[in-house]
Amino acid sequence: MDNPCQQNDKENVSPDLDTKRKDYLEWRDYFMSVAFLSAQRSKDPSTQVGACIVNDENKIVGIGYNGMPNHCSDDDLPWARKGNWLDTKYPYVCHAEMNAIMNKNCSSVSGCTIYVALFPCNECAKLIIQSGIKKVIYMSDKHKENDCMIASRKLLDLAHVEYTQHIPKHRKIVIDFDNINARHK
Repeated sequence: MDNPCQQNDKENVSPDLDTKRKDYLEWRDYFMSVAFLSAQRSKDPSTQVGACIVNDENKIVGIGYNGMPNHCSDDDLPWARKGNWLDTKYPYVCHAEMNAIMNKNCSSVSGCTIYVALFPCNECAKLIIQSGIKKVIYMSDKHKENDCMIASRKLLDLAHVEYTQHIPKHRKIVIDFDNINARHK
């Protein structure tokens, strides 16, 4: 029996629409893409970072991006990277990992995996450890030699939190909002 919700146009169906797609996103690419997509919400002019927390059933339980704290206008706080410390973004910005943990949609993220664009700093490593997250999947480690990243690794190692650099299967993922209409004509 045909699906009554589907268009019944059998002569226009191509054979490749009768078999499962082979170019779908694998889970890791999917979750890292969600992290990168959420980073697009960041108003930081120099660094946009996103994070996505996933449970052991491959369900997203938290998403975050770097930005100013709630109820603090990002127009009233600085975005500079250099200068007097209080005139830079550093004492004010909440990192993506913090926001993903705080924005969780479940009672606990214990045992979960966090996908992040950048390897987490030492402050985020503390939050990851304290929240019970057991695995970090990161894309870039461009600040690896910085003291805060060395401290982060030390903390994660001591707490037995696994970390792995993500090697994407797809180097580029494009979101085309018009594609959904064109595909099924």
